[in-house]
Amino acid sequence: MPVTGPDFLSLQVRDLDASQAFYENYLGLVRSKAGPPHAVVFETAPIAFALRDIVAGTDLESVEQPGIGAAIWLHATDVQAIHDALVADGHTIVAAPIDGPFGRTFTFADPDGYQITLHDRA
Repeated sequence: MPVTGPDFLSLQVRDLDASQAFYENYLGLVRSKAGPPHAVVFETAPIAFALRDIVAGTDLESVEQPGIGAAIWLHATDVQAIHDALVADGHTIVAAPIDGPFGRTFTFADPDGYQITLHDRA
């Protein structure tokens, strides 16, 4: 039986509460009632997105950028407003907004340094 595609995305974070607040406050994500106590699962579709405590043996302090080599893209309905709120509060913008084949697009660094790209074309 073949794999049918991605089904779940989870990031290991240093401070689960702080990361949850960041993703809720800036991206408007809503926590799902599902999920174990060591993770926050958000109500996203079609792929579940979650944050979780660091797994034993993982050392985010030893890497300059967690997730390097992986591209994490999330769809948003008002990319520019999210960008402007992040800038206003001093968060790192990795790539400024552009209009391209995926609509309005920009990349920011979350509290752990993961680079997340937002785009508005579904």
